[in-house]
Amino acid sequence: MIYNTQEKKLSLPEYGRSIQSMVDYAVTIEDRAERQRCANTIVAIMKNMFPDQRDVPDYERKLWDHLAIMSDFKLDIDYPYEVIRPEAVHAAPDRVPYSNGNIRYRHYGRYIPDMIEEACQLPDGPMRDELLRLIAIQMKKEHLMWNKEGLEDEKILNDIFEFSGGRLRLNPDSVQLAAYKAPPANAHPQQQSSGKKKKKKKKNY
Repeated sequence: MIYNTQEKKLSLPEYGRSIQSMVDYAVTIEDRAERQRCANTIVAIMKNMFPDQRDVPDYERKLWDHLAIMSDFKLDIDYPYEVIRPEAVHAAPDRVPYSNGNIRYRHYGRYIPDMIEEACQLPDGPMRDELLRLIAIQMKKEHLMWNKEGLEDEKILNDIFEFSGGRLRLNPDSVQLAAYKAPPANAHPQQQSSGKKKKKKKKNY
């Protein structure tokens, strides 16, 4: 008995090994006309395997692309479309650009300084004050996730002053951060709200 693990790896597993075997056989056919008829039949079978995809744009073109891929581009036939090139199949994906800028305080991440810079661009008024209040609250939450031992609110306000390049100085009396504490370790959400575990009532049988 031959197991699938002993067979060669499928180029497109979604079509199964039976379709792959048909393609392998088509490559070996010497008569070009017969080889063309075999290829047309294989594509027709492939099309019937996924009837819900028939309305997808360029679906039939994709089937011929897949036929070429499964034959390792060795199937010499007259393709009805210009099929995908081998170098396009094996091309490496484009490198994702990442910013190499240094993060001053990693527990805040990169977005907190960006938000503070955005706040600096706002005119002085209630909108900027509210944004700074929300930023300060988020900064304390982020800091407490990193260090649950506690944190003076003055540290948060000093960090905002530093991130803003001295442009923003918050009044400690106008930003209430004392209510935000680190959650108890391994505490269930219901226990955090009630502070007590509910006792199960014993049933009398």
